Amino acid sequence: MKLKLARTSLRGKPRIVEIKKLEEELDKKSIFYFDKENTHKEMIALIEYFEERDYSVYMREVKYGLDENEYIYEVHIVS
Repeated sequence: MKLKLARTSLRGKPRIVEIKKLEEELDKKSIFYFDKENTHKEMIALIEYFEERDYSVYMREVKYGLDENEYIYEVHIVS
């Protein structure tokens, strides 16, 4: 499954990453930020993927502006 990481600038494009790559990075970090272009269904699939592998996962939407569409997903994955 491919997901889009959060943009680093407002005009930038989100970087695409494979879910397996995220799993490999869990040794280094446990908090990831995903772009609003990911669907809620994709984010739930991400949570289920890691919960099946005995990780605890917490997700929330982080608003960074006043507009309703200015948000990113913050995901904590803890073993």
